[in-house]
Amino acid sequence: MTAPPLPRPRGELSASVVAALTGGDTALLGAPPDTVDPYGDDLQLALYVLYELHYRGFEGVSEELEWDPGLLALRRSLERPFLAALRRDVPPGTSAEEALDALLIEPVGHDDSSVSHHLQRDGELWQLQEYAALRSLYHLKEADPHAWVIPRLRGRAKAGMVAVEFDEFGAGRPDEIHARLYADLMSDLGLDTTYGRYLDRAPAPVLATVNLMSLFGLHRALRGALVGHFATVEVTSSPGSRRMAAAMRRSGAGAAAQRFYDEHVEADAVHEQVVRRDVVGGLLADEPHLEADIAFGVHATGLLEDRLGAHVLKAWRQRHSALRTVPPGDTEGCP
Repeated sequence: MTAPPLPRPRGELSASVVAALTGGDTALLGAPPDTVDPYGDDLQLALYVLYELHYRGFEGVSEELEWDPGLLALRRSLERPFLAALRRDVPPGTSAEEALDALLIEPVGHDDSSVSHHLQRDGELWQLQEYAALRSLYHLKEADPHAWVIPRLRGRAKAGMVAVEFDEFGAGRPDEIHARLYADLMSDLGLDTTYGRYLDRAPAPVLATVNLMSLFGLHRALRGALVGHFATVEVTSSPGSRRMAAAMRRSGAGAAAQRFYDEHVEADAVHEQVVRRDVVGGLLADEPHLEADIAFGVHATGLLEDRLGAHVLKAWRQRHSALRTVPPGDTEGCP
């Protein structure tokens, strides 16, 4: 398995992380300043790089650094402002059931704030390519962050979680692993399927959506929030995937591109029921005090998805790329 190269820094924080991983000296890493933007490029990239040490790592970076005390301390200092911003910005006071029920309300007609609605009705091939490149940061490791919650659950919640994850990982068939299906989608769209290939092109709102899963997954104290995130993904996936499948067909993207979303229309309609009844219901039966955390996970997911959608649609409406600009002469990018 080939690890991706380290990304280009986007500020002092990410530069210090990349330098530490390159040189192996983590003793002098400092905490972020109080003025750091918790949703900004610098913090989100630094956090993404530190989290990636728990996935595939980076080319030329020692695997021993995964649990380096200096890096872990820095990661925690970056997580604090990110988590504080999320808790500040999500709506308080709803139950888990109320938060999930709200996700089932589909708008009547076209939704101008939805990327999938835009792509279904008006999307152009280059926009589908960009969106696939952006989403590849998660989908090429689809379901991996959620797997961290399995040893933290028991009984009905654990059984339901494993059942859904089993499907996500291909139900024993390597060619049916959803990450593999996404790579096939990318191939149909003419994109590079190399893991981490589009990291340098991914803006902060994309990094934040992936970092949220890692944040919740790596902290046992946030297990309720991760279940809330997982439930949000499963509840919203089927209608969104139906629109994306229609967009792929309308644009002539290819059979594999269509299949990825067709698979999610069917599978996630079933998964939604399992997650709500067994995973969420089972966790609340075992640990009712986690209800607020589950609701927080639902709302935090929606918050960051809305931020990403606003970024993407603003760029496209101005006929600009939603991807970050790379230096002249760099060959990385979308067709």
